[in-house]
Amino acid sequence: MNNRTILILAPHTDDGEFGCGGTIAKLIAGGSRVVYAAFSAAEQSVLPHLPRDILRTEVLNATTHLGIASKDCLVFDFEVRKFPEFRQQILDQMIQLNREYVPDMVFLPSVNDTHQDHNIIAVEGFRAFKRTTMLGYEVPWNNLDFRTSCFVAFDESCLTKKISAIDKYESQKGRTYANADFIRSLAVTRGVQVGAKYAESFEVVRWIIK
Repeated sequence: MNNRTILILAPHTDDGEFGCGGTIAKLIAGGSRVVYAAFSAAEQSVLPHLPRDILRTEVLNATTHLGIASKDCLVFDFEVRKFPEFRQQILDQMIQLNREYVPDMVFLPSVNDTHQDHNIIAVEGFRAFKRTTMLGYEVPWNNLDFRTSCFVAFDESCLTKKISAIDKYESQKGRTYANADFIRSLAVTRGVQVGAKYAESFEVVRWIIK
């Protein structure tokens, strides 16, 4: 993965960290450039007592902690839970990302993710990047089904970076899955499956060997 460009497609800020935060840390440590594109800062869902743009600040802090350059953290303005209404505009944005960054690999949600926004990113992501290697990341609380067909093993430092990055989302700490014990236990579970200490699992959407 050295000197490659990796694109993370996150429906909302924080999805990329949950789905592949450990892998992001490992790829960056190995010399890859990682570009993180979140399609919504979910401003309509932010609690009333918090600044509406808080997730824009939090995602920048989180991705910087993983090692992503601030210029490579992109946040678009699609309204949360309304992605199906804007699927063509979302596809157009993805096509632009493909032209600008020409990624070697794309990480995106599983097509079996039941959240309407996640599903649109998965489906339109395939259309935009169908000539690129793609892996679907795991979001267990949304996945109706998930094929563990690819694993990325990593060490304690990568797991710690993932947990710390997610911890930057102060506005999301009430969510049951934003819990260090859960994040660690899933990494241990996936690691056990492949004889590693920790891992993240992915669905192979498309694998291209050149």
